[in-house]
Amino acid sequence: MEMFIKISQFILSLSILVVLHELGHFIPAKLFKTRVEKFYLFFDPWISLFKIKMGGTEYGIGWLPLGGYVKIAGMIDESMDKEQLKKPVQPWEFRAKPAWQRLIIMLGGVSVNLVLSVVIYWMISFVDGTTYLPNDSLKDGVWCQHEIALEIGFKNGDKLISVDGEEDQRFFRLLSQLHVGKTVEIERDGIRKTINLPIDLLGQISTSDMRGGLLSYRIPFFISQVVEGSGASKSGIQIKDKIVGLDGQPIKYFDEFKDGVKNRGGETVHVTVERDTELIELDITLSEEGIAGIAPAGLGLRELEKLGIYKLDAQQYGFFEAFPVGLNEAKETLGDYLNGLKQFANPDTGAYKGVGGIIAMLNIFPNDWDWLRFWRLTAFLSLMLAVMNLLPIPALDGGHVVFLIYEMITQRKPNEKFMEYAQLAGMVMILILMLFANGNDVIKMLP
Repeated sequence: MEMFIKISQFILSLSILVVLHELGHFIPAKLFKTRVEKFYLFFDPWISLFKIKMGGTEYGIGWLPLGGYVKIAGMIDESMDKEQLKKPVQPWEFRAKPAWQRLIIMLGGVSVNLVLSVVIYWMISFVDGTTYLPNDSLKDGVWCQHEIALEIGFKNGDKLISVDGEEDQRFFRLLSQLHVGKTVEIERDGIRKTINLPIDLLGQISTSDMRGGLLSYRIPFFISQVVEGSGASKSGIQIKDKIVGLDGQPIKYFDEFKDGVKNRGGETVHVTVERDTELIELDITLSEEGIAGIAPAGLGLRELEKLGIYKLDAQQYGFFEAFPVGLNEAKETLGDYLNGLKQFANPDTGAYKGVGGIIAMLNIFPNDWDWLRFWRLTAFLSLMLAVMNLLPIPALDGGHVVFLIYEMITQRKPNEKFMEYAQLAGMVMILILMLFANGNDVIKMLP
């Protein structure tokens, strides 16, 4: 059922993005009296799941959910319809239109994606407002969730100050900058220090078994699971117990317990648990691997706020007040994505190892249906689709735009035979990128 929900969200999001993107090409084409022969959601090699012809355009749904397309008469596109191009130019064809009209048609899809993302972020800000975890709310610093963080030089309890000299009160904003930053300033035991981030940090993360983030806010150790037959289960510890002490020393967070039992395989540790309002002393014998057999509850920020551990900053906005907030979020998200692309373009970062395909996109959607998260992910994917389509690769919108700008500057159209070869080369490049991305997905699934 969880996989069905995940797939349903992915297909719905992709369908919205593809239909609106292609409408961005379709509408200006129609306005400029250009014939649109096909309008398809998903690709339809050999067969279509559904099709109907209206007003000279065939509308349909393909079976291959890798995107969609509009086939515009007289345009060299992925259909590689050379026969039509051999015929005399007709006034309703794409190639008969002025360069500025063709440019608007080609930029229509990207424009719609950009506008869509701003509108979604605007509506999210209006409906839900903004809620964030202030960085100064983490009085006891961060939790190093992954060994990579420790190897870089972080320690549990470090307080983040800035990344590359830029401070931000939003804790998660600082975390997002870590992946593309060069240095991070921290405070440890009242002393400020600078940690140099490795250039291949993204590569290390991509090839690791990381679940969750590099760093996170610290969480109390409420027991959510007790493994049958483990030392913890034999001690009498129960789900919902809260561990507040280890070997006579008070502890507040899960990471303190984790550090306290490290390299103590086979030993017996003494823990103090809080059950309702009572403190109970228990002894837990660790396995030879140092495992107690208990797992912490993954409490959300709102639950942690109710427990008095963190104080969130929340603000509501009116309809028009929410617009600049949504616009700013779209700008920041777009900037982060472009910074990420720069990392991928630099082989030294190893970021290319994290390139993913269909499975990676599917996995960003949660196992439960959360409309707020769904729309936030759709807004992000809309920005990603806009950027990817603007890449100056023949067969993508960006490739067509480059040729059109060349034509407008030189007042000469590129040779049609050259355009055919360029389109073919672009399709090969895209196919190679798709094989690489989806191959990465498969490799990550291997044991």
